[in-house]
Amino acid sequence: MLFSLLGLLVVGLIVGAIGRMFISSPQRLGCLGTAVLGVIGSYAGGSLGAILFSDRFDLRKAGTLIGSIAGTVVVLAVWRAVDERR
Repeated sequence: MLFSLLGLLVVGLIVGAIGRMFISSPQRLGCLGTAVLGVIGSYAGGSLGAILFSDRFDLRKAGTLIGSIAGTVVVLAVWRAVDERR
């Protein structure tokens, strides 16, 4: 179980870093924040892909690497839009 969590954080860090390259963010998230952003984006991208392609909807499904990056970009764009309104 520990290796699964570590793997999830490492993949989240990679996907989050790639997503942050597409949308620049003035906030400094650090490694842990970027990893959490990548994990949330992976779930968002997998869920969005399941909805768009009429696949079975499952929150545990993280999707592919491209879907994960797309989900991370969407989550970061929404976060940035909400943060600018404050």
